[in-house]
Amino acid sequence: MLNRWSDWTAKALLALAAGLAFLLSFLVVADVVGRTVFSAPVKGTPEIVSMSIVIICFLQASYAVRSGGMLSVDLVPALLPWRARHALLAAACLLGAGFFGVIVYGGYEPLLHAWSSGEYEGEGALRVPSWPARLAVVLGAGLAALNYLLAAWGHARKIFRRNS
Repeated sequence: MLNRWSDWTAKALLALAAGLAFLLSFLVVADVVGRTVFSAPVKGTPEIVSMSIVIICFLQASYAVRSGGMLSVDLVPALLPWRARHALLAAACLLGAGFFGVIVYGGYEPLLHAWSSGEYEGEGALRVPSWPARLAVVLGAGLAALNYLLAAWGHARKIFRRNS
């Protein structure tokens, strides 16, 4: 059941990230047209784009882990017997979960601070709150860590099966 929930959540966040990237493209085009044709760029575009890129990347992280799309080296595991291969892959998944867990640990307190203090990016015409990007980092990293743990569990189970 946890696998199904994680799969559904990863796909939903991927769709949300794709929608955000689609909308962001209109903002960038409007900014370029406004800057070149009317000499009046859309105010706050750099702040919105920088925050949105972080949000898009971390919303996609859990799907990348889930689908096996994260960067990996296949040469060494391919040379090993299947039990050793799955043991190595399980260890790699645990390292990935630890990496994303450290991001969650390091991002949780700044998220709470950004929420409670009203922290923002930008000056002047448009001030963009920073808590949505911080929330995306913590949420995306947490789900990526969960997916790595689920993958490690799957590899660990294969170690003790008779036939892989």
